[in-house]
Amino acid sequence: MKSVNPWAIALTVTLATFMEVLDTSIANVALPHIAGNLGASQSESTWVLTSYLVSNAIILPISAWLARLFGRKRFYMSCVVIFTTASFLCGLAPSLGMLVIFRVLQGLGGGGLQPSEQAILADTFTPQQRGMAFAIYGMAVVVAPAIGPMLGGWITDHYSWRWIFYINVPVGALSLFLTHRLVQDPPHLKKERADARHRPIDWPGLGLIALGIACIQLVLDKGQEKDWFATPWITVTLAAGIIMLVIWAIWEWHHPDPIVDVKLYKNRNFSAAMFFTFVLGVVLFGSTVIIPQFLQSMLNYPAASAGMALAGGGFIMMLMMPIAGMLVSRVDPRWMMVFGFLTLAASLHHMATHMTLGIDFGTAAMLRTYQTLGLAFIFIPSNTLAYQGIPKEKNNQVSSLTSFTRNIGGSIGIALLSTMLERQTQKHQSYLSAHIASGNASYELLSSQYRNAFRAAGADPALAQAKTLSSINHLLGLQALNLGYVDVISVMALLVVCLIPFIFILRRPKAVPTTEALMH
Repeated sequence: MKSVNPWAIALTVTLATFMEVLDTSIANVALPHIAGNLGASQSESTWVLTSYLVSNAIILPISAWLARLFGRKRFYMSCVVIFTTASFLCGLAPSLGMLVIFRVLQGLGGGGLQPSEQAILADTFTPQQRGMAFAIYGMAVVVAPAIGPMLGGWITDHYSWRWIFYINVPVGALSLFLTHRLVQDPPHLKKERADARHRPIDWPGLGLIALGIACIQLVLDKGQEKDWFATPWITVTLAAGIIMLVIWAIWEWHHPDPIVDVKLYKNRNFSAAMFFTFVLGVVLFGSTVIIPQFLQSMLNYPAASAGMALAGGGFIMMLMMPIAGMLVSRVDPRWMMVFGFLTLAASLHHMATHMTLGIDFGTAAMLRTYQTLGLAFIFIPSNTLAYQGIPKEKNNQVSSLTSFTRNIGGSIGIALLSTMLERQTQKHQSYLSAHIASGNASYELLSSQYRNAFRAAGADPALAQAKTLSSINHLLGLQALNLGYVDVISVMALLVVCLIPFIFILRRPKAVPTTEALMH
């Protein structure tokens, strides 16, 4: 077989992964347009996002088993075909119901791309080269969500929301062609595939994990909207999901040929790396939602402009990923993670102190840029250390669980941060309202200024008083929401700092490769 440059393989598989990760965020800003065009309400249109995330979450943890059953190259190419075809059908969807069905198919195809790419990279590159290979993968995983809202807003404003799906078609076709020409399954995978054909399928394990994850993901996506446990079906669905996943974990532990090898968690490095990957998902996806949301809800920025505030951070990640990839093979990866977490905590604290109603767009964009400086030094080392001590035939399992853990961390992070934002805003609003009363010097001065302004504009005394009360109430709501955002970001900063001592649970690689080793 003709030798293929491994970096060509890395770029080939990254292409489809970038396209898939982009689609997790590109549709967010187009929801109002989708709802209006298809005659649906704003709340109904959120199923466009939820349906994709649920099906995506189901396929992620079982992708290693599917790759072993069908062959990784064949499975990867099948995922590209399903994702690309479903994207085209999403663009053609005549109704919201059909769009949701096609998004489910799109999520099923897209869910297998990330873990397959990571496993292909792990098998294509030597352990000494994996840092740089994962840097390329990391650029797709981290940069795509950053530019997704900006790109989605620009396409929706200048063309049609349908084009956010159509643009996947040529990219998918190119990825399919290159994968067919360049990517090959390693010998150990071919042997595993032959063995897997003669083993019975673990149907109970497959059913339990699919239903359990679907329940959990549905609760995370709809919990805040339905006021969490105040809605009975949320409580029942969460309980059912937890019970099914506990039963599934016990079943898989004792099964001779499990869908997911849960015994990998006995490896200390793998377990710790999954924990830090989960935290990375919480912070990465949580902050990706918070910054544009702040700019839109507080400062009335249009969706495309709010998305642009994340773009600078994405480009910084493109610069930092290769640097982290080179360093991970030369220095202790654990100290790189310490640097990453310290930088991330400092940037979050800086963000909390500067996130005010008077913030300008440039400052908001820089806050995101500072934050992304440290992410590469968490992403690359944790991904690299996850493979330490794991047999190469388990690379598919490691990659699928890594992608799944990061995505679940993102879903949980978004849900928890959104809930905390609402609760803290309510608390601050109650506190501020208690200080609005006659006799309070600041309140009297502000009221007088508003009344005089409205009177000068021609309002009679009664109308001026009504407008004054309305304006002060609106200002109070904005201030309470602003304080809520500050609280949320401060908690994230504190969480990151508290995690730093736990980094040394990870074992350092036995040997640090030399520069000469990296050249081969």
